[in-house]
Amino acid sequence: MPIDFNQQVIEEFRANAGRVGGHFEGARLLLLTTTGARSGRRRTTPVGYYPDGGERVLVIASAGGAPKHPAWFHNLLAHPRVTVETGVFTYEARAEVLADAARDAAFARAVEADPGWAEYQRKTTRVIPVVALHEIAGGPPNVNASSMGQAVKAVHDAFRRELALIRAETGDAGATLGAQLRVNCLTLCQGLHNHHTGEDTALFPFLSDRHPGLAPVLDRLRREHERIAVLSAELRSVVGRDSSDPGDVRDEVERLTAELEAHLDYEEKELIPLLDAPAPPR
Repeated sequence: MPIDFNQQVIEEFRANAGRVGGHFEGARLLLLTTTGARSGRRRTTPVGYYPDGGERVLVIASAGGAPKHPAWFHNLLAHPRVTVETGVFTYEARAEVLADAARDAAFARAVEADPGWAEYQRKTTRVIPVVALHEIAGGPPNVNASSMGQAVKAVHDAFRRELALIRAETGDAGATLGAQLRVNCLTLCQGLHNHHTGEDTALFPFLSDRHPGLAPVLDRLRREHERIAVLSAELRSVVGRDSSDPGDVRDEVERLTAELEAHLDYEEKELIPLLDAPAPPR
């Protein structure tokens, strides 16, 4: 892609918490920053990705089926430590080029989700690489928000966008459930578990100490976390069956969506004004 086009996408992505229009509208997109193999300069590229569990995502070095690998791929071969921006979080990651059966299985999942990848492979003699980006542990990732309240809203909006994508994918599913769609559902459920665990163990106690009168609201939110955990478990169970019925998965996704959206709306209404309120004078 032309550099000016990439820069336009990068600026829109950063200005809108990961949301972009045009060619990438509705796509799972991240910004990948690599270190130049020869220049040593940091370069950022928008790339599509696929969820692959809670600790890593997959990116595909297709270059649209061009005869050569994209520059970012050569960079991460030389310097596997990269920076990932999701629109909400920024974190350091380790790039691993998948090989042999692992690469083939991941690429087959991607082709099943979007046959365009197979077309790219047919256009070139090179084997299109699949790269896993493993988040490097080192404390929580940096949240791209100006306040605690806006950080909560940004994370919630990311869940809303992912749910919308999964709802569309389940709606488009044929007679069988695709392998990548299974992974998308399971990754979403894990993300919800991690987020709600963090709220239960850190955010809610923080607010309880400062706002004792908030106890009824926090109790309700905790109960809703428990309900959402039940619905997530039911979705995982349906997705985990050997012959999952896409209709059953759609039903579970819709149930989870209804409960989660109501929960997020209530939490934002009650908590964001408190999180963003000026600190009281001492």
